Amino acid sequence: MSKPVDDVVSTVRTYIEAHRGAFLDDLAEWLRIPSVSAQPEHAADVARSADWLAAKLGDTGFPTCEIWPTAGAPAVFAEWPSEDPEAPTVLVYGHHDVQPAAREDGWDTDPFEPVIRGNRLHARGAADDKGQVFFHTLGVRAHLAATGRTAPSVHLKLLVEGEEESGSPHFRRLVEERAERLAADAVIVSDTGMWSEDTPTVCTGMRGLAECEIELFGPAQDIHSGSFGGAVPNPATAAARLVAALHDEHARVAVPGFYEGVTELTDRERELFAELPFDEETWLRTARSTATHGEAGHTTLERVWARPTAEVNGIGGGYQGAGSKTIIPSSALVKLSFRLVAGQDPDHIEKAVRAWAADQVPAGVRHEITFGPATRPCLTPLDHPALQSVVRAMGRAFEQPIRYTREGGSGPAADLQEVLGAPVLFLGISVPSDGWHAPNEKVELDLLMKGVETAAHLWGDLAENWREPH
Repeated sequence: MSKPVDDVVSTVRTYIEAHRGAFLDDLAEWLRIPSVSAQPEHAADVARSADWLAAKLGDTGFPTCEIWPTAGAPAVFAEWPSEDPEAPTVLVYGHHDVQPAAREDGWDTDPFEPVIRGNRLHARGAADDKGQVFFHTLGVRAHLAATGRTAPSVHLKLLVEGEEESGSPHFRRLVEERAERLAADAVIVSDTGMWSEDTPTVCTGMRGLAECEIELFGPAQDIHSGSFGGAVPNPATAAARLVAALHDEHARVAVPGFYEGVTELTDRERELFAELPFDEETWLRTARSTATHGEAGHTTLERVWARPTAEVNGIGGGYQGAGSKTIIPSSALVKLSFRLVAGQDPDHIEKAVRAWAADQVPAGVRHEITFGPATRPCLTPLDHPALQSVVRAMGRAFEQPIRYTREGGSGPAADLQEVLGAPVLFLGISVPSDGWHAPNEKVELDLLMKGVETAAHLWGDLAENWREPH
């Protein structure tokens, strides 16, 4: 016997079904704009994408729709105040730029000519991230239809940037300059995914990232290894020793002070991770690896979601050509990246790594370290009332228990959390098979509609269960 569907859920679904065709037509029109931020020849397309979205948000009902220029690609800002002055303020984040794509990359069809095959919509940006941004337009209209309101239950804002696929180089400055307009009690990030089609999940955090390049310099030029080998320091050997010293025998990062401030997993979080239908052999095939490896005392999911890491991204120096060239090279290079978890400070990590490297490099080898811009980690506690609203809204849409994940990667969400002082929550419906950044990217249409449903339920739940005016 099927479970009864309450009146609001039924009204939301009826509204969505009635407007599904027009919604998908609009989304396809947006997907035809090749808003590739990484390619200068598409700069005008990225600007056109922003213009298109701002106009469509105005059609949706947002009374304020603005294009915010940056030193790079433009962002879109929209705002729709609630009629309740005491309602919480929510900011939705996403991006309208996409990854490069061309038919010769392996696409079955033109990546910028959307096509529906079965119940899947294929196009660059279908899942990452235009589809997941756009479901909020139908979601807020369904929310109004189901509640009889003329404005959302919350003060609703959207910020859709145009450079996420290029590393968001101007995003933090934009947020800092516009912090007053962006002020919110909570941030909803719709640029993420779920565990699988059969296991709906909500993400509770993303790791941060710090990256550096270490150059090591020995002799002023390459020198003969027979005449000088064993008598002067070799920068390539120093690079190898540096890399070898990065971890201890338990695969823990050996940089002194690296784990300072780390927010440890709770027993409840460990239990929730363990509830997921994780198959390690399948995961290894996806990873193109034959064995797992990592910090002792933690499962694979804990390692990629909730533990900090240090990785060697590149190492080189000396002769790399065919045959032999018996030299002591004059220089060597190591590229490192550090994934950070809640409680870690990128500035502290940089200082710790600099001090550690200085201790590892032998006399006679000079080194230079260059750090790039860092991304801070973000984490929402399981008991946060706004997170529970997301979980309940997803539960109404999917009609099954919602489980919890984290993201092992990093993104600009942490900038919003840090600058605005608001918790970051994740609402995404994409699944691993959607092929982000890959040929034949797609979105599952049934899941896309579940995203619409979730958004339709979320604003009322937040207004009813969380009153914390900014």
